[in-house]
Amino acid sequence: MRILVTGGAGFIGSHFVREALGDAYPELAGATVTVLDALTYSGNRANLDPVSDSARLRFVHGDICDAAVVDTLMAGTDAVVHFAAETHVDRSIDGGAAFVRTNVLGTQILLDAAVRHGVGRFVHVSTDEVYGSIETGSWREDFPLAPNSPYSAAKAGSDLLALAYHRTHGLPVLVTRCSNNYGPYQFPEKVIPLFVTNLLDGRTVPLYGDGGNVRDWLHVDDHCRGIALVLAGGRAGEVYNIGGGTELTNKELTGLLLEACGKGWDSVEYVEDRKGHDRRYSVDITKISSELGYTPRQTFSAGLAGTVTWYRDNRAWWEPLRS
Repeated sequence: MRILVTGGAGFIGSHFVREALGDAYPELAGATVTVLDALTYSGNRANLDPVSDSARLRFVHGDICDAAVVDTLMAGTDAVVHFAAETHVDRSIDGGAAFVRTNVLGTQILLDAAVRHGVGRFVHVSTDEVYGSIETGSWREDFPLAPNSPYSAAKAGSDLLALAYHRTHGLPVLVTRCSNNYGPYQFPEKVIPLFVTNLLDGRTVPLYGDGGNVRDWLHVDDHCRGIALVLAGGRAGEVYNIGGGTELTNKELTGLLLEACGKGWDSVEYVEDRKGHDRRYSVDITKISSELGYTPRQTFSAGLAGTVTWYRDNRAWWEPLRS
């Protein structure tokens, strides 16, 4: 199988590439991987260093909004796993144009090329944030979309585009929607690596509002394994939620990170809440579990401990990114 992975030098995409080339996914054994990445601030070639000498890896520095590059790479591609996106909510609040360009226009360019070249599978990686906020219970895949940030609105638009290309053109599109990811190689603007790196440097950490916002936490390894299952066995035209099964308030998460880094609550600075801050996310993973046998394997306690250790041991990776 020849797989085109967009955003494959980012946090989640690079994990998928490293695992696929290490034959961690039996469904994709022996696959060759072409990575297309624009190497914006959160894309990092160093994320692919562990597999850089693989004969099955090709790296292309390019933008998914460059139709000529995309068309060239799509020729001969069997499957696309589309990670490339602008993802940081705070950045989208400051300015939404880049989010619409990459997340919506970039996805449309990929879809058009996939139709032209008869690509066999197209997995569009999305987020639970497209559902908005939920007070109780968990979202199923048929829950109405109600995004509340420019980021999640752009992702919702790209989801709808992808599914429309299945219905209109018959393109075998599959959409995945994940909960909050964590793990090694995550760019230190997201909450867990931001807090860990700040605490390791003796800095304070910013806690939004009352700290009561709830998120479901998903280790990147479980997420990518779920994507591989969807790529190999999911039903075209369907959406699959991928969750981790650990819901925590931001304050509870902060307490665990303080403990892991040997710090106290005097290291926490309460800051004004984010505009339009979703109160709670929770995804129902019944569909992917019953159809494809997915279940999260990584306990949060072990996953968080391993993540903190990775950042403690890999200052050479994250210190240049902070500066």
